[in-house]
Amino acid sequence: MKLLNKRLMAGAFVLLSIFVTAARDQVAVGQETDDPVKIEIYKRFYENRDNNKPVAYQAARDYLAKYTKDKDQYVDYLQKWILFYERDDRKKQLPGLISDKKWDEAYKVGSKILTDEPDNLRAQIDLGYAGYLAASAKNETHNAEALAYSRKAIQALEAGKTPSEWVPFKGKDDTLAYLHYAVGFLTLKATPDQAIDSFLKAAQYDSDIKKTASTYYFLAVAYESGPYKTQSAAFQTAFGGKPETPESKAALEKVNVLIDRMIDAYARAIATAGTDPKTEAQRKEWLAHVTDYYKFRHEGSDAGLTEYIAASLARPLPPKP
Repeated sequence: MKLLNKRLMAGAFVLLSIFVTAARDQVAVGQETDDPVKIEIYKRFYENRDNNKPVAYQAARDYLAKYTKDKDQYVDYLQKWILFYERDDRKKQLPGLISDKKWDEAYKVGSKILTDEPDNLRAQIDLGYAGYLAASAKNETHNAEALAYSRKAIQALEAGKTPSEWVPFKGKDDTLAYLHYAVGFLTLKATPDQAIDSFLKAAQYDSDIKKTASTYYFLAVAYESGPYKTQSAAFQTAFGGKPETPESKAALEKVNVLIDRMIDAYARAIATAGTDPKTEAQRKEWLAHVTDYYKFRHEGSDAGLTEYIAASLARPLPPKP
């Protein structure tokens, strides 16, 4: 890249020298050009190329619009310069588009970045997490793309690759936590059993995700709408209303283990939320859920539940059964 830039700069210097000489001496014979418009456009490009790239970019486009048919080294140089400028500009645009919640534009720009550079880890990370941000704002248009980008980014990071910069995340662990969280959120509806794995992984890293109440709430929902729903329905079909047997006891115990996981996750969500007024309504809802499940596991009593919630974050996060 550096060698190419040096060659292009050298070509640009030669072209500028010819144009300036032509303009100064107004000699047509033996010169590259005596077209004053051609000279003016290129001069505008050259003078702004380093310090005002948007102006240089427009000048380069103006030049090519008029003189592309020349098909000489100068046209070739400007075409290459525009190509590199647009690639660099897209990378600069992407974070702003995501920040401004312009999801469709962000994915169009991101797609172009990854068409040019299929392994651009920074773009994969940005587009992966942007999918969670968009979906949480009720825009699920790009869920499939975001899920694919998140998984590619996780794979690359776990293989030891690093992006050009970590911002807006704090480092590798923080980035992985957010990406696993994104995967969990994006798979929660369709494959809650898989989402459990992602939320458990997200909570293992020392990051803000570990201290976020929604991580544990979504984990509880994943257990509830995934294996618990499946196994409790299977239990009712096979053993509901029938005398207890060794098989029914074993099946019920599996269901109870899942209920205990849900109790633990809801307790962590409540404890993590603390007394934040913004989460008061959610905490009441979570408390109602955990109370019902806790009573089911403790013969109708909620004795000890308050203490259980208070101590929840001091306990290791239990693995998936």
